[in-house]
Amino acid sequence: MIIPGVENHLYKLPGFCKGGSQILGVEGHVNCNSFLGHKSVYRMGFAMAAFFFLFALIMICVRSSKDPRAAIQNGFWFFKFLILIGITVGAFYIPDGSFTSVWFYFGVVGSFFFILIQLILLIDFAHSWSQIWLRNADEGNAKGWYAGLFFVTFIFYAASITAVVLLYVYYTKHDGCTENKVLISLNLIFCVIISVVSILPKIQNAQPHSGLLQASLITLYTMFITWSALANVPNKSCNPTLLVRNSTATPVAEGHVTMWWDAPSIVGLVIFVLCTLFISIRSSDHAQVNKMMLTEEGPGAAGSGGASLEDGVHRAYDNEQDSVSYNYSFFHLCLVLASLYIMMTLTNWYRPDEHFQTMSSPWTAVWVKISSSWAGLLLYLWTLVAPLVLPDRDFS
Repeated sequence: MIIPGVENHLYKLPGFCKGGSQILGVEGHVNCNSFLGHKSVYRMGFAMAAFFFLFALIMICVRSSKDPRAAIQNGFWFFKFLILIGITVGAFYIPDGSFTSVWFYFGVVGSFFFILIQLILLIDFAHSWSQIWLRNADEGNAKGWYAGLFFVTFIFYAASITAVVLLYVYYTKHDGCTENKVLISLNLIFCVIISVVSILPKIQNAQPHSGLLQASLITLYTMFITWSALANVPNKSCNPTLLVRNSTATPVAEGHVTMWWDAPSIVGLVIFVLCTLFISIRSSDHAQVNKMMLTEEGPGAAGSGGASLEDGVHRAYDNEQDSVSYNYSFFHLCLVLASLYIMMTLTNWYRPDEHFQTMSSPWTAVWVKISSSWAGLLLYLWTLVAPLVLPDRDFS
């Protein structure tokens, strides 16, 4: 987007970079280049979300590769790229008006659900990790594996405690910042509760593989979400991130300041990439992945990956004639949410006004992130107590 040739053409689009803009809490004006990137991210996010939502609608109720629409899912890449490019170009001609303000709330809602998906993946990863190491401990060298579990759990809890201390030091004050103190304290208390519950005798009897490793990882992620939420608090005196953005901004001509990039956004993108890699390397016949992707168990899903060995030659065959390996519509809906999450992360969850003259960090972003952390903690707590509440169901 900031390639000189592309940037020059974007300046020519109606409604782009008309005069200077300002950020609430920042004196002076912000260089138009910064807002050009912000607008571009919003339109790219809209284009990607619209593209994937279109295919989510097209792929509704595709049950097997015998459905003609399955060919669209697995082929026609040239035409799909053309459609994406067309939607993207069209998105840049959408007049500003109330588009960015309205699309901000779409991004907030989508990001909330995507954070929950990340938490589901994190919980699945933590349970799988613990099960593998405990199984290895039962097979041999128990002391080594238990020492590894203890060490990793200790590191996670140490990092979490350090994060809590730093949040209290930098995001609270002795005579103010009550909201920040309450949010940090609540999440700290909730994390202590899930840690205690995870090692209760009844929980251990119902789920022998549950323990502090999973709780420590969820606690660390909750502290990250808390940090990310506090970084959006619009009060400068309680949010050093805003002060850093002002004081370290590189000055340009006529006293303008440039765009910023903050640590929570970078960490958020790293976690996004790791979650994407995790779900990519999971076997398609893994039970938890099937449940998450709404896959129907069937012969197609249990195939050997669509390849066979005949006369020493690997030959591809259609392993989705009876049932698809994953739910196509749900897959595209996840990509819609991922597009919205990336859009909000790249723009630091800042909200523009209807005329794009001011930028503010709203409390909406704070409460969405905090709410998602609470929802994630409740979800993990449910995975612990579910076998006790519903003893007749199989949670293995």
